[in-house]
Amino acid sequence: MTASPYAAEDSAARAWRLTLIGVALLTIVRVLAIFSTPLELYPDEAQYWLWSRTLDFGYYSKPPMIAWVIWLTTTIGGDTEGWLRLGAPLLHGATALIVHRIARRLYGGWTGLAAAGVYALMPGVQLSSGVIGTDAPLLFFLALTIWAYVSLPAAKTPRERLLTAAGLGAALGLAFLSKYAAIYVLFSIGAHLALSREARKAWTWPMGLAFFGVLIAVFAPNLIWNAAHKFATVEHTAANANWGAKSLFNPRELVEFVGSQFGVFGPLPFGVLLGGGIVLAVRRRLQPADVLLLCFVLPPLLTVAGQAFVSRANANWAAAAYVAGSVLVAGWMVRWSARRWLAGGLALQAAFAALFLACLISPRLADGIGLANSFKRVRGWDQTVQAIINRAREEQAGQRLTSVAVDDRFLFNVAAYYGRDYWGTVGAPPLRIWVHEAHPQNQAETEAPMTKAYGERTLIASLEGVYKAKIEQDFKATSGDEIVRARLDRKRVRRTDLFIAEGFAPVPRDPKTGLPPDPEKGGSTAR
Repeated sequence: MTASPYAAEDSAARAWRLTLIGVALLTIVRVLAIFSTPLELYPDEAQYWLWSRTLDFGYYSKPPMIAWVIWLTTTIGGDTEGWLRLGAPLLHGATALIVHRIARRLYGGWTGLAAAGVYALMPGVQLSSGVIGTDAPLLFFLALTIWAYVSLPAAKTPRERLLTAAGLGAALGLAFLSKYAAIYVLFSIGAHLALSREARKAWTWPMGLAFFGVLIAVFAPNLIWNAAHKFATVEHTAANANWGAKSLFNPRELVEFVGSQFGVFGPLPFGVLLGGGIVLAVRRRLQPADVLLLCFVLPPLLTVAGQAFVSRANANWAAAAYVAGSVLVAGWMVRWSARRWLAGGLALQAAFAALFLACLISPRLADGIGLANSFKRVRGWDQTVQAIINRAREEQAGQRLTSVAVDDRFLFNVAAYYGRDYWGTVGAPPLRIWVHEAHPQNQAETEAPMTKAYGERTLIASLEGVYKAKIEQDFKATSGDEIVRARLDRKRVRRTDLFIAEGFAPVPRDPKTGLPPDPEKGGSTAR
């Protein structure tokens, strides 16, 4: 006796309601955590905030979506850390709901509930929901892209098919505006069309034109911005790949990258994805939906694994694989009737989520269980910046400063954020950055470099004093050394050297390396 279609529909509706409730509760808890945490901004978060003050179609190292998201949330609520980060948990929550819809279409409603749980409780998503970064908007728009793609065969009329294809192009274009890792989707779609005759049948030439036309229209402003800025973002992305490294093959990096994915996707989900994919492929028991999802999983995973082998790779560079990966793992485990294993894996990741949120709300807990080092980059910046501002005010009271200059982009970004009520006020010196190499290496050095006009009499803030001796070479005189320390935890402090530098006259940089001479190896120090 077959189940009634009405019963199946009611079952899927219940799974959807449970998904909505679970995702909503988790998102609310995450939002409350980011508004109650005493932890400060990561320097990259401060940089994205700085970008959001001037909306554009591109920035030095990233496409524009992250700045647009921050502009939206801070316009609504203000520039505090919580409002700045609000987009992250909201986008991840929305992505989990879209993951449910993808899984429901391919495997059924209860698989949708499991897939949303796998995604929402992914360790990488836990961390990404507590900070604002490019992965949150990327994964959201990738999920919309995959949802549109799996919806194409269900479109009944030519008009519906055209609109779905156009929506697919728009979603992918917005994913490109979030992070260039969206390029994997083009390879994914191409691979699936090559492997699946049914997928090719779903497309018509007008649909293809609608897809590419909308995709290009959405992404074109960023391409134009890059062309106008000598493809700065593309060059930065290529530099991150580090293909010019002396060591061509790094098997250790590959092993470390693969191992890190158990921490990003979760021990059970990544184990199932890795082992299940191999076993089912060898036994030739892959279903059409499995093949579709593997086409979206494998390009980012294999590409970044190859990148790790020839150079290096960060753990989150393969994050684009895990929207489809969440659906695939849930689909397999439900099919295998491995619900207890699935529940156990999700319970483990829920425990990690609870621990992370507890540490976010009460960093002393992280200190007590030996995780203080994990939070050192979100502590002590406000204290450091206020010490710099206090010294600048003292100096201004005696003799005018032409600028306050830092020697590190991290320090520049947090100084811009935590000193936002000081810079630009009447009598306050401008914030600049001393450029280490012959040419700018980041957006701060591009837009706010130290020059002779700003370097007549400047207060230098040297993070950890790393470049202090080299900075002194670029000035005719320096004086008034002061060391300020910000305590990060019981063991660690952040040191910043403050001193006055006058008469900016930079020494020539090496024409080959772009670096200034080393004072300890014969470089002269002008005093």
